[in-house]
Amino acid sequence: MRIGPRHPWLGRLAYRAALPFLEGICARRGIHRAASAFAAERIKILRDKLSRGETLYLAGICASGTHNSGVALIEVSRAAGPKIVCNNEEERFSGERHTTKFPDRSIAELVAMLRRLSLGPERIDGWFSAWDNVAFIAMIARTVLEEAPGSFALLRQNAELPALSMRSLDKGMRMARDLSRRLGCDAPVIATAHHDNHAWFSFAVSPFANSERPVMIAALDGFGDRGAISLYVVERGVMRELYCNDSMFDSLGVFYAIISSTQGGWTLLSSEGRYMGAAAWGNYDRTSNPFYAALRQILQLAPNGEVFVNRDLANWPRDIGKPYTKALIDILGPPIAMQDMWNPDAVLRVEDIRHKEDTQERLDKAAATQMVFEDALIHIVDHLIRTTGSDQLVLTGGTALNAVGSMRLLEYFDEAYYQRTLGRRARLHLWVPPTPNDAGVALGAAFMGAYLAGAGIGAPLTHAFYCGTAADDAEIREALAGASDVAFAPIGNVASASGRDAVADLMAYMTSQDGIIALYQGAGETGPRALGHRSIFANPRNPATRELLNARVKYREAIRPLAPMVTREAALKYFELSPGAADADYNAYNYMVLTAPAKPEARTRVPAVIHADGTGRLQIVREETDPLTFAYLKALGRRNGEEVAVNTSFNVAGPIAQTPAQAIETLRRSKGMDAVLLIAAEGNAYALWRPGQGEGRFERWYAAWKEAVSAPASP
Repeated sequence: MRIGPRHPWLGRLAYRAALPFLEGICARRGIHRAASAFAAERIKILRDKLSRGETLYLAGICASGTHNSGVALIEVSRAAGPKIVCNNEEERFSGERHTTKFPDRSIAELVAMLRRLSLGPERIDGWFSAWDNVAFIAMIARTVLEEAPGSFALLRQNAELPALSMRSLDKGMRMARDLSRRLGCDAPVIATAHHDNHAWFSFAVSPFANSERPVMIAALDGFGDRGAISLYVVERGVMRELYCNDSMFDSLGVFYAIISSTQGGWTLLSSEGRYMGAAAWGNYDRTSNPFYAALRQILQLAPNGEVFVNRDLANWPRDIGKPYTKALIDILGPPIAMQDMWNPDAVLRVEDIRHKEDTQERLDKAAATQMVFEDALIHIVDHLIRTTGSDQLVLTGGTALNAVGSMRLLEYFDEAYYQRTLGRRARLHLWVPPTPNDAGVALGAAFMGAYLAGAGIGAPLTHAFYCGTAADDAEIREALAGASDVAFAPIGNVASASGRDAVADLMAYMTSQDGIIALYQGAGETGPRALGHRSIFANPRNPATRELLNARVKYREAIRPLAPMVTREAALKYFELSPGAADADYNAYNYMVLTAPAKPEARTRVPAVIHADGTGRLQIVREETDPLTFAYLKALGRRNGEEVAVNTSFNVAGPIAQTPAQAIETLRRSKGMDAVLLIAAEGNAYALWRPGQGEGRFERWYAAWKEAVSAPASP
């Protein structure tokens, strides 16, 4: 087994040599590292303003040529700390999933939001980048040389890994100049370390932020600008890095992405969540899974929590276009070639897609991959616990979207583990933010700027509705006027409790009869999960709902689960909620980032939201943060006895719908959807449907509901 690069000394030499050269280039282009003299001077200005009681506006930007570009804005004061204004993901506005393009539309939306606050872009006190461009490019130089000459192939593989493209890297180097042109004012950028901003933001908004005890942070993703695994501890409000593995490819995220893509048959960034869903259908037994024992060799779990990829099996550190060695082919079979993969986010006629057969062999490979990933995750966290003695963990980075892996951490690090290992009564407490992936790094960069300025912690996160702003009535009316093939009707106003309850009851009436509806309200969700502002709802009690939604509404694979949206009472009734996720009234279950085992009666009562492994990736809805969706769940309880809804994202083969026009287009693409409810900022509610679709079910239901609610009560 060969771990580590072939020429580590050559890689280190390239890294050290590249840093000063790149620092000069970036500085001349308006991009300054956080440790630079320019950054120190700017941060002193910010500290002085805060000390005088002034309010700061700090912005974050992700535009380094990597995926998930976007911008974010926070308001910072000495008394309240950072407060989120927006987190605009470019893909939501452009319609291009995981886009690497400069976030033009996100910036335009941010400027419009400032204008509504009677502010101009010049009022932004500081811009902070989500990537340290200097370290990132130096790391690429190190990576290309440490496996030379085989790794020279990496520079030719822009399609497989756009972050390595020279064109993308050049775009990132032009970030400050492009930003200044868009804003019409000078906008130098301070570059923060990628994992640092993942870590600090995730901690600062967590239930542990004001803890007097040490808090662990694990930032694990594909790769950052230095490495792929970074560990931290926060004590008394100060974050300290414990370890960074300084490697692009000794990575849990890259391992999972490559295997899920080349065995699942989906493109990178589209494959990981699908493969996690497929794993539940496979053999989840380490003693009998036919692939696990051999695949387990692909990651070396070394002392001190270190993880190394076995380069005798993994060829991707040398050539992502040919990611398997012969030895790995002997274990898994040949990889699916890039040209033969399905890109779920870039298709035209999604209803014509024919998915590959879900054979038991393919599902067992998925289960083996998931188990190997979990082994490595547990290994890293075990070391972190032994090092810090802490029982509070913030998990972030793209791999934190593996909700099953997070559940395994809570199962493994229980009271018996702490008694055995540390000799005290405790258990692991875990929190994952709604944006652990790069959808949150622009926001993380802004928070990192506030941290450098000494702004304090701020309030914990209670919701995730920060992408853009709510569409007003005029915008919705304009979109409807341009959609002659779509019928619509005003159905009330949700600004009052009575109006909200009426609309919620109509929603419950339809879904209780197996209707499939979408809800569009307020600002969009920040992060990859639909949480009630851009959601599709369906009946959880019908066991055929999952098959219907996957096949006729979302046109996606049969193995994909549906998520349960629940009230707190229903969550406790139907799921085994972990005491390790109970902080701040089970806040860890607010964002569909953590699965939980279902109780036996759940399979009978709400089968559509229970996955093949007997779990659900649930979301608890709170009345104070989402009154309409909460009212809908309560109405379901009155209609069918269960305060549980099927929830999946309001999209079809693309990003979640951000605008009213995108919502209408999604209705057109999804032949199995009965209606879309658009809620304006003023509270006006509209139902949209396509005449004749579903044999006129919506029209009949709406008429019957209106008649029923207007009928006089029986004496």
